[in-house]
Amino acid sequence: MGRSDPEECQSPASVKPPDGGWGWIVLLGCFVITGFSYAFPKAVSVYFKELMHDFHVGYSDTAWISSIMLAMLYGTGPVSSIMVNQFGCRPVMLVGGLLASSGMILASFTTNIIELYLTAGMLTGLGMALNFQPSLIMLGTYFDKRRPLANGLAAAGSPVFLSALSPLGQVLLEKFGWRGGFLIMGGLLLNCCTCGAVMRPLEAGMKRKMERVQDKYEAKEMLPIGERAEEAISTMDGAKKSKKTKKQQQPRKGKKLLDFSIFSNRGFVIYSIAKFIMVLGLFVPPILLVNYAKDIGVPDTDAAFLLSIIGFIDIFARPSCGMLAGLKWMRPHVAYLFSFAMLFNGLTDICSASANTYTALVIFCVFFGISYGMVGALQFEVLMAIVGSQKFSSAIGLVLLIEAIAVLIGPPSAGRLVDAFKNYAIIFYLAGSEVVLSSLFLATATYCCLNQEKKTPQLEKTPSVGGGSDTEEAESDAQEVEDHAADNHHLSHSTNTAVVMTSDAVNHIAEDHSADGVEQPADEGAVLVPGECNSGQTVERERF
Repeated sequence: MGRSDPEECQSPASVKPPDGGWGWIVLLGCFVITGFSYAFPKAVSVYFKELMHDFHVGYSDTAWISSIMLAMLYGTGPVSSIMVNQFGCRPVMLVGGLLASSGMILASFTTNIIELYLTAGMLTGLGMALNFQPSLIMLGTYFDKRRPLANGLAAAGSPVFLSALSPLGQVLLEKFGWRGGFLIMGGLLLNCCTCGAVMRPLEAGMKRKMERVQDKYEAKEMLPIGERAEEAISTMDGAKKSKKTKKQQQPRKGKKLLDFSIFSNRGFVIYSIAKFIMVLGLFVPPILLVNYAKDIGVPDTDAAFLLSIIGFIDIFARPSCGMLAGLKWMRPHVAYLFSFAMLFNGLTDICSASANTYTALVIFCVFFGISYGMVGALQFEVLMAIVGSQKFSSAIGLVLLIEAIAVLIGPPSAGRLVDAFKNYAIIFYLAGSEVVLSSLFLATATYCCLNQEKKTPQLEKTPSVGGGSDTEEAESDAQEVEDHAADNHHLSHSTNTAVVMTSDAVNHIAEDHSADGVEQPADEGAVLVPGECNSGQTVERERF
C-alpha cells in the first residue's frame, strides 16, 4: 500500500474537498467502520447470559466487557490522533483491523472473565479505536458542503450493523456456543482492513501539475518567439525545481502530534462537558435491555430482536437527521438541534422506566431508536463545526478520552445497581436524567456564552458551536484568496524572469547584427511586456 503522507491525511488547505468522487468509497468504508465500532459492544451483550453461567459472575462483571470495549474506543483517542498525525490514516486503520480481529479470536480461548477483559475488551477495543477515528478524519477531508449528509450516512452504519449483528450473535450462540460465536465475529472484523485500504489520501499533485501547464501556456502566449520561448520556459522550470530542493533541504518545523490549544475554544469546552454528562447514561439502556427483557420472561430470540428494532429505526433516523442538519437555515443552529436530540433521548428513557411488557419495550425501542439516531448523526457534525477540519484529529481524540471516563463509570455502575436493588426502573430514571441534564447544559451554555460573543464586534479566530459550514467556508475562502495571491506572485515573478531573459537574448542578437553592418530599426529589439505594449512596440518573428 505504501506509506501514507500524514499531512495529506489532514486535508491541506490548498486541496479543496471534492464532495464526491472517491469520497463515496471512503464514505462506504466509514459506514462499515462506524457499524462495527458502535454496534459491536452492544451486540456482544447477547452472550452475557452464557458468560455469567460459565464464569459464575454477575451483571456488573459481564457489563465490564462492553464498558472496556467502549472505553478503549474512546480512551485511546489521543493515541490514535498521534499515530494518524505521525503515520497517516491508512496504515493506522490496517493495524487496527488486525488488532480488533485478533482480540475476538483470542477471546474464544479464554478461561476466565479477566482474560475476556484483556482480549475482547482491551485488544478489540483498541483495534476499533484505530479504525474509527481515522475514518472520521478521512470523511471530513473528502466532504465539506455535503458533510452533514455524509456524517448521517456514515453514522447509519451503527444501526444497520446492530440490527444484523444482534440476531446473528443469537444464532451463533445457539449453534456454536459463545466460543464459536466469538471466533466467527473475529473473522468478520477483518473487513476493517479492507475499509482501511480504500482510505486514499487527497493528493495536491494534480493541482501542481495544472499550475505548471498554466505557466507554460501563458509564457508561450506572451513570448511567441519559437525556440527562445522554450529555453525561457525550461529555465523557469529549473528555477522552480532548485527553489523546491532548497525548501526540502531546510529543516521542517516540528508538527504538533496533539494540539491542546483547542481547549482555548470555549465552544469546545462546552461541548466536551455536555458529552461527558450525556455518555454517563446514553449507552446504559441498550446494553442492559436484552438482559432486562429476559428477566421479565421474554424469550431469548425476541429479547435479541429488541436491539434489531432500535437498529432498524436508527437506520432511517440518522440520514434523515443529517439531511435536516444540512439545510441552509438549520446548519447555523445545529448545536440546538443536537440539544433537542439529547432531550428527546433522555425523556424516552424516563417515560419508559416502568415498561414491563414486550409491547411496551417495543414502543420504547421505536422512540429510543429515533432519538439515538439523531444524537449519533449530529455529535461529530457539531464537533467539526466547532473546531474546523484542520484541528479535528486532535479534537476528536481529546473528546473521546473525556468520554472514556464516562463510559467506565456509566454501564458498570448501572450493572452494580441492578445487582443491589434488582430493579431496572432506577437505571432508566438515572440514565434518562443524565442525558436530559446534558441537553439543558449544552443549549443554555451555547445561548448564554457563545451567542453573546457573536453580538460583540470582536472577530473570533475559532468558529463557534453554531457556526456550521458558514464559518468554515469563510476561513476556506480566505485561505484560497491567500493561496491565489501567492500563486499569482510566483507566476508574475517567473514570467518577468523569462521576459528579462528573452530581452537579453534579443539585445544580444541585435548587437550581432550591428557588428555585421546591418542597420537596426529604431524599435527593433524591443520586447512586448504584458500590459505595457502599444502599436509601436513589435517583434519581428522572421528575424528569429
